[in-house]
Amino acid sequence: MAKHYEGQKVVCANKKARLNYHVLEIMQAGIVLTGTELKSLRLNRATISEANVGIKNGEAFLYNCHIAEYSHGNIWNHAPLRIRKLLLHKKEIMRLVGFVKEKGQTIIPLKMYFEKGKVKVDIAQAQGKKLYDKREDMKKKTADREIAQSMKRNLH
Repeated sequence: MAKHYEGQKVVCANKKARLNYHVLEIMQAGIVLTGTELKSLRLNRATISEANVGIKNGEAFLYNCHIAEYSHGNIWNHAPLRIRKLLLHKKEIMRLVGFVKEKGQTIIPLKMYFEKGKVKVDIAQAQGKKLYDKREDMKKKTADREIAQSMKRNLH
């Protein structure tokens, strides 16, 4: 079942992104799709957990995004892992180019959703976390959960 946020129907989300990366900045991008891809997205048949964003010849592309073939498609159905162009302004692309040149920096998709009938992708400038950062985050999350549970017990 799709989640709805402020007029958005979320198709898929990268749930592990915040676990594996420090998200620094988020921006919205449009995406170029074919008809069968759009129909497949309306059925929530996509994953972006392994996807990443690359920049080539001044254009941004989404790699490794899996959109399943449309079940009622014919011989002109789309390829599930094809490279898809992202729609961004030139200034945004140039900012991303400068960001990626730094060591350890990457661009990842966070979620794909419908907004006013158009498919949008939230992409994030991110920096990979080290193993000790992940452990620290997990300890903090566990501690916060235990505090919340104990406070809840004390109120009742």
